[in-house]
Amino acid sequence: MLVMNRRKFVQSAALAGVAGVATNALIRPALAAPAGRLNQSVCYWTYQKWFTLDELCKEAVRIGLKGIDLVTPAQYATVQRYGLTPAMTASTTPNDIPVGLNRLENHDRVIASIKSDIVAASAAKVPNVITFSGNRKGLPDAEGLENCLTGLDKVKSFAEEHGVTVNLELLNSKVDHKDYQADHSAWGIELVKRVNSPRIKLLFDIYHMQIMEGDIIRTIQANIGWFGHFHTGGNPGRHELGDKQELNWSAIARAIADTGYTGFVAHEFIPVGTPPIKGLEDAYSICLV
Repeated sequence: MLVMNRRKFVQSAALAGVAGVATNALIRPALAAPAGRLNQSVCYWTYQKWFTLDELCKEAVRIGLKGIDLVTPAQYATVQRYGLTPAMTASTTPNDIPVGLNRLENHDRVIASIKSDIVAASAAKVPNVITFSGNRKGLPDAEGLENCLTGLDKVKSFAEEHGVTVNLELLNSKVDHKDYQADHSAWGIELVKRVNSPRIKLLFDIYHMQIMEGDIIRTIQANIGWFGHFHTGGNPGRHELGDKQELNWSAIARAIADTGYTGFVAHEFIPVGTPPIKGLEDAYSICLV
């Protein structure tokens, strides 16, 4: 099954000019939306094919979500106008998936990009920005970790001063992001432990880590202090959190909530059902614990 990564999906949607198709016109009732114990969010890029940002924000409010993920500083005001939180800043070149902190020659430009994102996020009271390890390209994991440590050590005081958390994302290198270095939770956990800052965490993407290692609930329970943000997505295929994939999302949501976690759990799946928004309604209900 073909799975697009987020950059290719957003680019293809933009080129096709398909935002705001007829599914938007369907009038769906407001959901009974008790607060639950988790702050749920949705990644804009996964619904950009069907909704403008304004439209998705309206749907998010109707459903009961608290935030929109992976938005740019230029989009903060739109999200906040609906009483939602821009829960995670989108990546911008050169701070992007293939080019990260695992190579010293990237540090100056990647760190400058991260700091720029931190300044914008702090000014808008946005809690999180994103960063990446980068691809291996033959670099041993131990050396890549040391280089990421050096880079994050240069960022942590700045992040602490501005009250913004930098989240290094864990991604799979088996299906979607070939050669990505931060592809196992143990590697990422060791990195952020050594950085040892309350403002340097991991974005634990459950879809990606299910592909690479499984044992999701135990990993969350044992390491919640090192995780600053979560993404969901059904495996295989990165589609809805329904009965056609292999994880028990209610149990995972309950396990996260039981740790006392107060951050965001953002849905990052590409819907294939009709209408597409039903998948988000169902995900909200499944993770409402």
